[in-house]
Amino acid sequence: MLKGARKAIVHVYNSTSTVQREQVFGMDREGVKDIAVNGARIVKANAAKYPDTEWTFQYSPESFTGTELEYAADVIDAVNDVWRPDQGQPVVINLPATVEMATPNVFADQIEWICDHVRYREHISISVHTHNDRGCAVAAAELAVMAGADRVEGTLMGNGERTGNMDLVTMAMNLYSQGVDPTLDLSGMAEITDVVEACTEISTHPRHPYAGELVFTAFSGSHQDAIRKCLARRTEGESWHVAYLPIDPHDLGRRYEEVVRINSQSGKGGVAYVLERDYNISLPRWLQIEFSKLVQREAETNGGEIDSLTIHRLFEDRYLKVAKAWELRSYDLHRDDEGVNAVVSIGAESDPIILKGHGLGAVEAVSAALEAEYGVTLAVEAYDEFALGEGTNANALACIRVTVDGHHCSAAALAEDTTSATLQALFSAVSQVVEAGRRDGVTNKASAEADA
Repeated sequence: MLKGARKAIVHVYNSTSTVQREQVFGMDREGVKDIAVNGARIVKANAAKYPDTEWTFQYSPESFTGTELEYAADVIDAVNDVWRPDQGQPVVINLPATVEMATPNVFADQIEWICDHVRYREHISISVHTHNDRGCAVAAAELAVMAGADRVEGTLMGNGERTGNMDLVTMAMNLYSQGVDPTLDLSGMAEITDVVEACTEISTHPRHPYAGELVFTAFSGSHQDAIRKCLARRTEGESWHVAYLPIDPHDLGRRYEEVVRINSQSGKGGVAYVLERDYNISLPRWLQIEFSKLVQREAETNGGEIDSLTIHRLFEDRYLKVAKAWELRSYDLHRDDEGVNAVVSIGAESDPIILKGHGLGAVEAVSAALEAEYGVTLAVEAYDEFALGEGTNANALACIRVTVDGHHCSAAALAEDTTSATLQALFSAVSQVVEAGRRDGVTNKASAEADA
């Protein structure tokens, strides 16, 4: 005890199990009980020398889980007869699973029995101290509290003898996830983890509950899709109900950027979420499916994860790149009673190609112009337009899928308005087939006229 201390706790423990009594101490029950009682007397006598200190006495029947319950209660009562918690002395009776010998429900039954049978129950605090030999230390502590325990002991990250002690972080956050305030501030989990690792020289497993690097991370496509949809529908301030995330990662100082990470297991939902989160790019479902396959192939080829920058680069290279000869320069759309007349200029400024066509709408009119100019058969399967941002200067994204001479091709485009974006996406998609035909030596109207 530090001289001048105002509050202090002193702990008495002795082993009470049959094995310890017979094989370690070589004593009978009364002999082991005498050890505990004498220890209690020594503690009480020494505490009396410091009347200005507020003392809390704690007794542990070590190896409690291997002790006959009636005998454990007898020893506890004998210690309390010395300390007299009924006369105002604060007392903690700490019941340890020094070695985890049974399932958590059995340990909880033992705790409940002690709570029901020891004297002075209303004047003492029943504590539990579980170990993780069976991997159930947290579960045992939680069930023990339900069975009547008032207090738990443990360590940060579960570090301790053999397989470790009960992990305070896991139990506290389990309570928190059920709406119970554990009265521990774990909002700086990364800093806590760093300090524990520096002090113990033991690294934290990446899949450690709540504290591990990967604890809130979803790689599976179905998980990512569910997380993305729940976050998209969630309103700030409402109760937390997000699939696969028992608590809000922000409560532990984690970022949403860490929640969805992409590898070969990931599906369309995860890839779409990354583009929406980091680049404000929303993709239609059909393009999510198509693009996610490209990302998966990249992950399988390179191994490991695909970061956000790589996903964006893949999207740009595959869907947004525009060949100079297919750049939209200008367009004029004129609607009359019979539909839309389109005049569009593409290609180099010095030598543009002028396309003219008619259709019921702008896309149909420009598609007709492309068919006439390049001698192809063109059908638009799907196209979607999205506004990016707000205000008059907001960019637009258009995504389109077409069939050109039986070949399926997709493209996307960014522009200042949705019409420009849609037309550029259409040109980029058609260019994939036309340019491939040129490389393969297939002529069309435009190339034939150029040769002439």
